[in-house]
Amino acid sequence: MADLVDREHYIPIRKSDLIRLLATDVGMEPASADQFRRFCEILTATFHFQYYELLEEIKDNYAPFDPEAVTAAVAIDPPEVRESKLEELFRRFDELMRKANFKELGLEDLKKALDKASDVGINMDVDLSIFERLRVYVRGEGKVQRFVRRIWTYWRRQEVMLDLYLRFVIIVKMNPTARVPQEVDTADVFLKFFRDIPKDDLEMMLPGARVMMPFSQRLKMGGSVLSGLAILGYNIAKQLFTVAVVGATYLYGFIFALIGYGWRQYAGYQNTRNIYNLRLTQSLYYQNLANNAGVIACLIDEAEEQDCREAILAYYYLWRFATPEGWTAAELDDRIEQELERLANLKVDFEVEDALEKLVRMKLATQSGDRYHAVPMDQALETLDETWDNIFTYHNEVERVTAA
Repeated sequence: MADLVDREHYIPIRKSDLIRLLATDVGMEPASADQFRRFCEILTATFHFQYYELLEEIKDNYAPFDPEAVTAAVAIDPPEVRESKLEELFRRFDELMRKANFKELGLEDLKKALDKASDVGINMDVDLSIFERLRVYVRGEGKVQRFVRRIWTYWRRQEVMLDLYLRFVIIVKMNPTARVPQEVDTADVFLKFFRDIPKDDLEMMLPGARVMMPFSQRLKMGGSVLSGLAILGYNIAKQLFTVAVVGATYLYGFIFALIGYGWRQYAGYQNTRNIYNLRLTQSLYYQNLANNAGVIACLIDEAEEQDCREAILAYYYLWRFATPEGWTAAELDDRIEQELERLANLKVDFEVEDALEKLVRMKLATQSGDRYHAVPMDQALETLDETWDNIFTYHNEVERVTAA
């Protein structure tokens, strides 16, 4: 079982497409393909119910901290209870992120991005002390082509390649500080889900960040201010001489000119700042996938799909291709990775231990030493059907009471 450091556990293919590929693969008999589709249908329904329960639990954890809640709170928790619920929310959210094959981005990696901006990004000033709690999760890495124009290339259009995180999620609770707008309730927890975020521009995603104008723009404005001050200095000397010779009347015109110049410089700064804020807003508009409670729903769906893919792949290849002695985890892992590359040109690091744990727990596979066997398809269908029938046991309880 190779350690594929350049690959991720995430399997980027829709569950329905995966089932179709496997059911129509070479050598699959029509009757076996029909059985396999039925197996996948019941297995998927079982996972869906399990994840529905998880969704409801996390929604209940998040409800006291949801900034977009429109439902009334039936009770106000004391501070110690609220803190306990906050701790549980972050714990369960971390669990969900790992199920969806996200990895947490460490503080050191985050700090590296705060000191720079990509060629197409906007540098931001971030104060990490405003965060009471902050966790950042990423999944998938890639590159994207962008185009820039620079003054030293005479504004010619140039191609640059940026390193990306394909998916980027943050969960944050902020402290009440001057950087947080007054209309924001710092008792809330904010969730954000983005796509295709350059690694050098992570600070753009953090609340409370302030736009920093590029050096060229600051140089331009600084030059304007210095040249203006030089002209003002000359005019001051000239006006003072005029006042001394002619009288104080001319001084009022000079004072109004000075006020006008100061206002012009301030308005120019604010206009430039607004331009960069607009660029930031436009960039995030197209990269934002979900906010707050919507993030939980999206991630639950992704985690459910991932669990289904892993279980389907593990059972399928044990069922169809394993030897009578069974396969080790390493043998199954290598076969699935090879087949995913053959069938869909996907290079992944299959999470075989997790997949086998699910199959054994659901009684769809058995373990003998270090070898695994898939139970026969007929037995697997019966097991799944029995599991589904026993999700709600009210009817069985009524039958027992009636029989007694």
